[in-house]
Amino acid sequence: MPSRVALLAPMKPELKPLVRKLSLQRDGEVHVGRAGDVEVVAVLIGIGVRAAADATERVLDTTDVDLALVVGIAGGVGPDLEIGDVVVPERVVDHTSGTEYRPAPLGGVDVGGALLTTDGLIVDDAVIADHVARGVVALDMEASAVAAVCERRGCSWSVIRAISDRPRDGMVDDAVFGLAGPDGSPNLGAVAKFVAAKPSRVRDLARLARDMNTATNAAADAAIRALAAV
Repeated sequence: MPSRVALLAPMKPELKPLVRKLSLQRDGEVHVGRAGDVEVVAVLIGIGVRAAADATERVLDTTDVDLALVVGIAGGVGPDLEIGDVVVPERVVDHTSGTEYRPAPLGGVDVGGALLTTDGLIVDDAVIADHVARGVVALDMEASAVAAVCERRGCSWSVIRAISDRPRDGMVDDAVFGLAGPDGSPNLGAVAKFVAAKPSRVRDLARLARDMNTATNAAADAAIRALAAV
């Protein structure tokens, strides 16, 4: 039974609901508190496999944890997934190497499907269909990196994601992806240029922000349920 869990959030919008819902207190670069009997350390790890790997190394170097839990959002490719649906995968697949990882089991959440970790956007319909045929239901950019570090260092790990967008909706592309900084904060200059080129994009960005808010809260709620079931 884990007594200390590291909650790893790639972006600030993913970290924020965890801090708020668990009433965590800032302690230097991390947020600390409790979820029932479990001591919690919440950490911002950044976007992408390299940032996630480096941050996970730092967490394990400085904090004695029993479980590292990635919490945040994902792109949904499973045909039945809707915005806000929670994905707790039974396996995580690294897109570059093809290596598969098996998360530690969690209570209080339903498990199913594969999560594919990629360091770039995948929007090609044929490529997505091939991954779906192999059991992939969602895409992220960090889980396999966290898994690799944790397994090498003998630390249990798992992942909880909620769907914030779906490639089939055509809402996220390289241009939209470039509007955020390394921690998910908006690049205001880039946003201004993006909207100035086509003012109707304001509506699309508002929808994306709303969907992300729905997903980040869903992921945080699922993580809290899992902690309560420990």
